[in-house]
Amino acid sequence: MKKSIAVIFKTTLVILLSCNATFAQFRLPAIFGDNMVLQRNMNVPVYGWGEVGEQVQVDFKGKTYTTTTGADGKWLVKLNSYKAGGPYEMHISGKSTSLTYKNILIGDVWLASGQSNMEFGIQTEKHAADAIPKATDGLIRLFYVPMALSLQPLYDIPRQSPGSPNGKWVVCSPEVLADRGFVWHGFSAVGLYFAQQIRKSTGAPVGVIGSYRGGTPAQSWITAEGLKQSPAFTKYVDAHKKLVDNFETATAIYPERLEFYRNQLKIWNTEVGTPFNDTLKKWNADVAQAKAERKPAPPRPKPSRPAPVPPADPLGGYQSPTICFNGVIAPLVGYGIKGVIWYQGESNGDYFDDAIEYKDLFPRMATDWRRVWGQGDFAFLFMQLPNFRQPAVTPSENNWPWVREAQTKTLALANTGMTNIIDAGDQFDIHPINKLVPGNRLALVARHNIYGEKVVATGPVYKSMKINGNQIIISFAEIHKGLVTAGLVGDDVVNTDGAELKGFGIAGADHKFVWARAVIKGKTVVVTSDEVVNPQAVRYNWADNPPGNLYNKDGLPANPFRTDDWPPLKN
Repeated sequence: MKKSIAVIFKTTLVILLSCNATFAQFRLPAIFGDNMVLQRNMNVPVYGWGEVGEQVQVDFKGKTYTTTTGADGKWLVKLNSYKAGGPYEMHISGKSTSLTYKNILIGDVWLASGQSNMEFGIQTEKHAADAIPKATDGLIRLFYVPMALSLQPLYDIPRQSPGSPNGKWVVCSPEVLADRGFVWHGFSAVGLYFAQQIRKSTGAPVGVIGSYRGGTPAQSWITAEGLKQSPAFTKYVDAHKKLVDNFETATAIYPERLEFYRNQLKIWNTEVGTPFNDTLKKWNADVAQAKAERKPAPPRPKPSRPAPVPPADPLGGYQSPTICFNGVIAPLVGYGIKGVIWYQGESNGDYFDDAIEYKDLFPRMATDWRRVWGQGDFAFLFMQLPNFRQPAVTPSENNWPWVREAQTKTLALANTGMTNIIDAGDQFDIHPINKLVPGNRLALVARHNIYGEKVVATGPVYKSMKINGNQIIISFAEIHKGLVTAGLVGDDVVNTDGAELKGFGIAGADHKFVWARAVIKGKTVVVTSDEVVNPQAVRYNWADNPPGNLYNKDGLPANPFRTDDWPPLKN
């Protein structure tokens, strides 16, 4: 890990020098290339750089497009709007350079982004042994954006070695998906499963661009300009400015501090680290046994003294404001896309204040991406956080419910959609290995919201409440075939109709929630408790790992909700 910090730092400096240099050489960004997918039903943008005033010609599907490089060294042409099809070739020429891209498809391009659960690779996913050999659909194309950090927006992705699967379009195949050259054990499992369902549903080619990084908060995925739009994010603007202002000085002293740290780490490893690793091995074995027995894991042991702290990265690290947008989203801006699929929020749920802030930060990020892309309100689909950590003790606790509420509120933006996977997590692991259920459910949302298919894509959604004496009667939308108790077993939802309905809490004017009795009555749920004579509010699945089992008969879980608008309180 410590070595990778230095490698990333050096790599980023190279990127900063190469990608943001003057545009003397005629070229296109790395997102264009053989095997690429161009977005159908839009005037396809094709763009690049060259000498000022250079004549550019693009030939595609029997038509020639011409333009001239501007004073900034950039050029852009917009092709016709095309229906799905291919393969095709594209020829691009400048004053002294000619390029040919082959095996091009026209279809739908989706940008898969977020943190580690989107990054989670197909090679270690639960169904890998079955899914990889069957992934023979050549009309699915994949592009992984290698991680780079930058304090300023990068113009391009660093060129990769010829044998690497990264930084270029590849044709989906068992061999490609098994390639160990991908980050974190293969291309995004969620992205792959999503693409397969969209291919099956639409019949059109699908391209997925994977640009993700584990452990990253939303503020690292937004532009500096986007953060400036809200006074609430001044702290992030200031933090980014401080890094920019101090970058030259920090860069100068970083190598010396890094060398000192490495020497201290060698001493620590000899005296503390090596024996502690033996302790950790035993602890890992105990955790594995506890997980197999579905028991609470033993507490993680601590070393006799802390390890030395590495010097501050001049770039601020993966959680710095704007750092990921600048490094791995900015080089994609302008490429024609159908939309974004997003799986993130865990890092913003670590602390209460951050979880509350997410309701403003997340929609600001989505709006910001649409602004910089300049392609209108393209689809923005996202995963709601699943269940995680120890089962809930009380009906209203922890931070993640507030992140989930923020995600729900982001549906107020046009052309958005959310997938509920409250039943598809793992209390012992923040990275559930089953990505088939999330990927398929996300595809349902796309099929319904974006492609207009008549499929059920959402579980029951809270609509209204009515107080009737000591009862609160909850009404729902998205009931479809009806309400039922059920649960996810493996990849399938099993109907347990008649079982006790769980996950509901009820409170009176004191705002203290207690577990409630809940009964399905037709299209409603009636909620009561002997402890609350005059109820005022209900919350459902309002915990990191809640026990709720309300579904519709179409097999989709009810969204977590609260009927109150009481101010959030720390637990």
